[in-house]
Amino acid sequence: MTEAETREYESFMRGLKRRNPHQPEFQQAVGEVVASVLPWYLAHEDYRRAQILERVTEPDRIISFRVTWETDSGEIRANRAWRVQFNHALGPYKGGLRFHPTVNESILKFLGFEQIFKNSLTGLPMGGAKGGSNFNPKGKSDREVMRFCQSLMIELSRHIGEDVDVPAGDIGVGGREVSYLFGQYMRLENRWSGVLTGKGLSYGGSAVRTEATGWGCVYFCEEMLRHHGDSLAGKRVAVSGSGNVALYAAQKLIEVGATVVSLSDSRGFRHFPDGLDLDHWSAIRELKEVRRGSLAEDVGGGIYHPGAKPWGIACDLAMPCATQNELDLDDAITLADQGIVAVCEGANMPVNHEAAELLRSRGILHAPGKASNAGGVAVSGLEQSQNAMRLSWSREEVDRRLRQIIIDIHARCVAEGSGEGPKVDYLKGSNLAGFKKVAGAMLAYGAV
Repeated sequence: MTEAETREYESFMRGLKRRNPHQPEFQQAVGEVVASVLPWYLAHEDYRRAQILERVTEPDRIISFRVTWETDSGEIRANRAWRVQFNHALGPYKGGLRFHPTVNESILKFLGFEQIFKNSLTGLPMGGAKGGSNFNPKGKSDREVMRFCQSLMIELSRHIGEDVDVPAGDIGVGGREVSYLFGQYMRLENRWSGVLTGKGLSYGGSAVRTEATGWGCVYFCEEMLRHHGDSLAGKRVAVSGSGNVALYAAQKLIEVGATVVSLSDSRGFRHFPDGLDLDHWSAIRELKEVRRGSLAEDVGGGIYHPGAKPWGIACDLAMPCATQNELDLDDAITLADQGIVAVCEGANMPVNHEAAELLRSRGILHAPGKASNAGGVAVSGLEQSQNAMRLSWSREEVDRRLRQIIIDIHARCVAEGSGEGPKVDYLKGSNLAGFKKVAGAMLAYGAV
C-alpha cells in the first residue's frame, strides 16, 4: 500500500477496533480483507460515498440467547448461543453452527465475515452467517446432545428459513447434531423444508457433503499447483486435524498420488514417515467418527507425538485443517526453511497474519480458506438446490459440480491476484473477487 493508503487503513482499523473491542479474531479477519481491497476501494468514489466498507464490516444482526437443557442425571444446565446474520446481499444467510467451549461472539463474527466472501466466491446465491454455542458435545451422551439441540432450536427456529437463513454443521456439529436440530425444526414448524444442510441422505441431504470441504481443498491445491507448472503427485503433505476436513482431504490426497505424512488432534499429532495408506486411514476414520477417540491410540500406524504440532516434519505442502490461528510465525519459518512449496488452508483462517506475511515474503504459494475450503458450503448450496427442486443428484454429479465450482473459484482468484511477480497472490485475489461481487450488490440496493 502507498503511504496514503496505509493512513486510510490505520484510520479504518482504529474505528473498527473501537466499535468491536476485545474481539481479536474478528479484528484479524477484517484487517486481512481491508488490506487487500482498500486500494481498489479508494479508487471508486461511488463505493466510498456509500460507505460500503463500513457497512460490510457491520453484521445485519446478532442474535444471542440462553439454551437450557437437562443432563441424563436430571441436572439443569445452561449455555449461551448466538446466530450472527452478517450479510445477505447475495442470497439467504448461509453458514455453519459450531459447538465448542471456546465459541464466543468474536469467533462467530470472524467466521461469519469470512463466510460472506467465501460464499460470494462460489458463484451461488448465498449470504454470510455463522452461529453456535459454547456447549461441548464431547463426553455427552446421545440423549444429552439431543436435548441440547432441541432446546437450541426452539429459539433458533424463529430466525431461520429456507429463504432467510440456512445453517449447517461446523466443529462439534456433525450428522447427529444436524439430525436432532432438523427433527425439532419440523416438530415446531409442522413442515419439511431445506432449512438445514448436512442432512442425512435419506431425508434430503446431498451426496458428497461429508467429504466436500476436504475434497475441495485438494481440488483447489491441484489447480493452484497446475497453474504454476507443478502437481500433487509425489508430494509429501503435512495435514493437521482429524475431523471431516482433514480426514477427507487425506483420503483424496492419497487417491491423487500424494503422500500424507501427518494427522493431528487436540492432544498431539501422528507422524507417518512412509505415508498414510487407505487401510490405516479407514481405521482412523472409525476411531474419530464412530468411537470419537484420540490419535494417541495406535490404530493407524505411524509415530505419535503428544502435545506437538506437525509443522516440523519433512514435507512439501502443508494443509492446516484444524482450527483458526493454528499455524504461527515460528511454524511458517520452519516450513519455509525446509523448502515447502505451498500452504493450502482447509480450516478457517488457520494461518495467522504474521505467518501469512512470512509465506508471501518467501514466495510460497498460500491458498486462504475462503477460497480453498469453500467446497463444503458449495455442496451445501447444491443441497439447497436439490431440496428446492425435490431432486437428489448422484455422487458423480455432485462431485462434478463441486470440482467445477472450485475450478471457477481458482480462476477468480487468479484474475484478481495476478500481476505482481510470477506467482499469484491468492490472499489478495480471493479477497478482491469476493468483495467486489458483494459490494456491487450492496451499492445497487441503495441505502439499506
